[in-house]
Amino acid sequence: MQKRILVIEDNLDIANLVSINLRGRHLFVDHAANGEIGLKRALGGEYHLVILDIMLPGMDGMDVCRALRAEKVFTPVLMLTAKTSELDRVLGLEVGADDYLPKPFSIPELVARVNAILRREHQYRQPGIEAGSEALVFDELEIDPSKRRVRRDNREVELTAKEFDLLWQFARHPGRVHTRAQLLDSVWGYGHDGFEHTVNSHINRLRAKIERDPAHPCVITTVWGVGYKFGYDQVTSGSAK
Repeated sequence: MQKRILVIEDNLDIANLVSINLRGRHLFVDHAANGEIGLKRALGGEYHLVILDIMLPGMDGMDVCRALRAEKVFTPVLMLTAKTSELDRVLGLEVGADDYLPKPFSIPELVARVNAILRREHQYRQPGIEAGSEALVFDELEIDPSKRRVRRDNREVELTAKEFDLLWQFARHPGRVHTRAQLLDSVWGYGHDGFEHTVNSHINRLRAKIERDPAHPCVITTVWGVGYKFGYDQVTSGSAK
């Protein structure tokens, strides 16, 4: 099945450059020149990835991403940004983007990011991708990889594909300390100096959903100066209740 990508970018030169290079790698590419049209297509089309410029006329990339997530559309989003502030980039991740790429960018790096996201997206769409892996229960937290479902205190927790991948990485290795670079490589599919705050942002979003008190996390704890670890040392049960 050919992968479908939506590029939402008002700069036609950049849009054409991205589209030509991705089509040259046998990907189907649609283009929308503003946020309103892009949002409508993203909501109505079946895409495997949205490449979204943050600086759009009218409805900007942040608003588009917020609207998609509000409608429970969890298609991966790679955000393009000309803004140099780390705060602006982190905000993009906080509203639901899976990754970002600052302008100007190189085509090889763009392609590498797209390939990494598509690999993860493919796993998300495969309900049996973790076949053979039992659901894990840690006291009140249940993680079912075959259904990609998480429950806390018998209540379903809605996670994005990337948030689930991140939580599953921790749950499979209770007690192990993960550096940000290791998490980038194992969850995002690449390592890159300077992008560790991508991990930080997703950890914060994940904590907000699964921790009883995100300000004092117990499920995913910080090991200062090193990285993060899963707060449980052992599985309570091998299968979800």
